[in-house]
Amino acid sequence: MNSFGRRDVLRILQISAHQLQGWERAGLIPQQQTYSFQDLGQLRTLRALREEDVPAASIRDSILAMKAVAGMANPLLEACVVRTGTRLVFRHCGAMVDPIRRQLLFDFERAGEGNGAAPVWNPEPLRAPARDAHDRFLTAVQAEEAGDKQRAIELYEQIGETEPAFAAACINLGTLHFHQRQYGRAEELYRRATEVDPHYVLAYFDLGNVLDELERLDEAITAYRKAIALAPRYADAHYNLALAYERKGQPRLALRHWQAYIKIDNRGPWADHARGQIAKLLSRESLAIVARAERFVPRAKSTAALGAV
Repeated sequence: MNSFGRRDVLRILQISAHQLQGWERAGLIPQQQTYSFQDLGQLRTLRALREEDVPAASIRDSILAMKAVAGMANPLLEACVVRTGTRLVFRHCGAMVDPIRRQLLFDFERAGEGNGAAPVWNPEPLRAPARDAHDRFLTAVQAEEAGDKQRAIELYEQIGETEPAFAAACINLGTLHFHQRQYGRAEELYRRATEVDPHYVLAYFDLGNVLDELERLDEAITAYRKAIALAPRYADAHYNLALAYERKGQPRLALRHWQAYIKIDNRGPWADHARGQIAKLLSRESLAIVARAERFVPRAKSTAALGAV
């Protein structure tokens, strides 16, 4: 399924029509009748933020500011969202960005990974793409939404020629090729996105998806694990990683990520599927433990009886 209607979105995300309309009125999302899979990802992030009582105005202002600062089309998908009180900041380009104040913040969580001595990233000045590339990107996105995929591809290719470090354009172009089953080209573009922006979570996730399609499971697992390392609460990465581990015949590792998934997103059909897999894996593991015990527990050693002669 390439698109979802409003009723599908309400059912999948387990939200009410009133909630969706409220987000639209607040300017968090545009009003539309059909949604892409990426739109669902954005809506899931919005749902999580609203469940944590982050004010709608704060979400809207942070999104608009991040678009202006980093030239992003969709900050909720293209960067890792971090809540600080009632405000949002974003991990992007190796730094913690406060888009409203236009400041790079010290990332204490990441610093802890570097033995506490210093952050593991080296802050660099944010550089938005050239105005022409940014305008072409918006035109390409609009062409995609209008169904003119070939026009979108042409525009993204033009951006790649003038702004090869425009990671979002690489991702979108890669996704168009992915849907056309041109997996080799999609992989090339996703890898380019990870190279120009090593902290681009979505790039690693999409790279994992195309490697999965190519049945290169070990590489797909590495990509999903990288996405999770950058964004530990990236539910979809946990979900796909669990599927990959199941296909690799590693049920215990799969179980770990199914459980991580439902801790992050415990409602809707995907959560129901995750719970079903957890039940199956636990049942199989219990049976396997019993079988091993019956097979390997040695018999008690018999002792020779001494009789009088």
